[in-house]
Amino acid sequence: MTRPARSKPVPAEPEGAQVSDATLREFIGYHMKRAFNVVQADVNQTLKPLGLRMVTYSALVLIVDNPGLRQSQLAEALDIERANLVVIIDELEGREWITRDRVPTDRRAYALNPTLAGRRLYDRALEAVRGHERRILNGMDEETKQAVIGAMSMIRRGSEGG
Repeated sequence: MTRPARSKPVPAEPEGAQVSDATLREFIGYHMKRAFNVVQADVNQTLKPLGLRMVTYSALVLIVDNPGLRQSQLAEALDIERANLVVIIDELEGREWITRDRVPTDRRAYALNPTLAGRRLYDRALEAVRGHERRILNGMDEETKQAVIGAMSMIRRGSEGG
């Protein structure tokens, strides 16, 4: 068996040398991912004192805003696998923020409903996330915010074939 030819060894850069990401900066996706990392880290720090993470907050908001939502609908809205959703629902239910009730007309389906504690947490979390948005988007005018939302929506629609 022959081994692939080795390229010339490149000398190691000294510790602390700058890494160029110039090629990656050509791509919108790279900028989106970098921005998302900042947003996710900040929102998770914002929600941590409330016992929530971005994904559990998102699930709670959808359940409070859509009482009786089925697990399959929640999985679709969050764009996650139904199997992965069970862990999130178990966490919310275990903390008594939601209930999971059988749907009388479909014994395989569960309706998700917020508890009073869940609705109270929703109110506190929503205000905290609004504060997070103000902080993270500090200095961005409304026109720019709407342009970013519009661009993200166009990307999403493009991936859906519409």
